[in-house]
Amino acid sequence: MTKLTPYLMCEDARAQANFYIESLGGEVLSVMTHKDIPGAEENAPDKVLHMAVTVAGVPLFLTDSFLSQQNGNALYLALEYQEDEEAHRAFDNLAVGAEIRQPLEKAFWGTLFGQLTDKYGVNWMITTEQKASQA
Repeated sequence: MTKLTPYLMCEDARAQANFYIESLGGEVLSVMTHKDIPGAEENAPDKVLHMAVTVAGVPLFLTDSFLSQQNGNALYLALEYQEDEEAHRAFDNLAVGAEIRQPLEKAFWGTLFGQLTDKYGVNWMITTEQKASQA
């Protein structure tokens, strides 16, 4: 079985991971820094080489990018919740410092749906599960 895990290139992986964990719930599973690389130079030993977290029950990887900033603006992370209250809480928490592209509201197909670009430049879609009675 194949597994897909989003991998975010960040300016500050720790801050970004903490924001998502505080906003959506989750935890840091592991962190490897550049000082963990055998023979690494000491120019940025505390920069994150690889961080594994869970956010809203979903695995996510992050790293501090040494390249030009590569925000995830060509990709959307979609979170689907069972309950409206959960979707509203997630959307409102991610909306801090964000650009709201579409407010979280009832869509014509019957579920809640909203889009935003968070303060780190990552695009999110928040929605609720379509119930059998809505189909």
